Amino acid sequence: MAGHSKWANIQHRKGRQDEKRGRIWTRIIREIMVAARQGGGDLDANPRLRLAVEKAKAANMPAENIKRNIDKATGNLEGVSYEEIRYEGYGIGGAAIIVDTMTDNRVRTVAEVRHAFNKYGGNMGTEGSVAFQFKHVGQLIFAPGTSEDQVMEVALEAGAEDVITDEDGAIEVLTTPGDFEAVKKALEAAGLTPEMAEVTMRAENTIALTGEDAERMQKLLDVLEDLDDVQNVYHNAEL
Repeated sequence: MAGHSKWANIQHRKGRQDEKRGRIWTRIIREIMVAARQGGGDLDANPRLRLAVEKAKAANMPAENIKRNIDKATGNLEGVSYEEIRYEGYGIGGAAIIVDTMTDNRVRTVAEVRHAFNKYGGNMGTEGSVAFQFKHVGQLIFAPGTSEDQVMEVALEAGAEDVITDEDGAIEVLTTPGDFEAVKKALEAAGLTPEMAEVTMRAENTIALTGEDAERMQKLLDVLEDLDDVQNVYHNAEL
């Protein structure tokens, strides 16, 4: 199945994430704490926590930091309690935006998110206003030049829902969130290492923005991503 060009967007996003590397630990720690609080501190029994710990290790977080935050979340150490809140809205050109946050102060967070939308040309919507335009999936993306036949064979055998080759040759593997880990392990065991692998909100359709509109949209996304309580920002704009 053919898809749109995502490679440039992915490389652009990775570059932006690298620039904000100092913020990554804070977000991972919150994810670890919420995952551990909801599903317990046993990695074998808690897939969400397992994924968060993988991210922590990939970001070179020391093992003692990981353990300490799991202990805080499970009540073995005193710590802050975070709740997850999702906000939805529209960006430039009607592009859909989902903002996932973890916060210990709901009033502060909603004020900051609303201010960012209003100041930078967006419009905060109500719950459910744009979420229907996204699907909760496991997503693994392979660089152009990777063997499409091999990826397809291994991924589908391991339980992937779809394999999409984009216009620029990048290969996208889609799974249910529950099958993500098994498919990722099968691909890596076959020597196929994804450029990006995550459980995400994937836009069903995209809106192409160019020139000044693309710049304004990127500014809005940057401001939202830089808010302290924001964990992830999903959107359907192709910039």
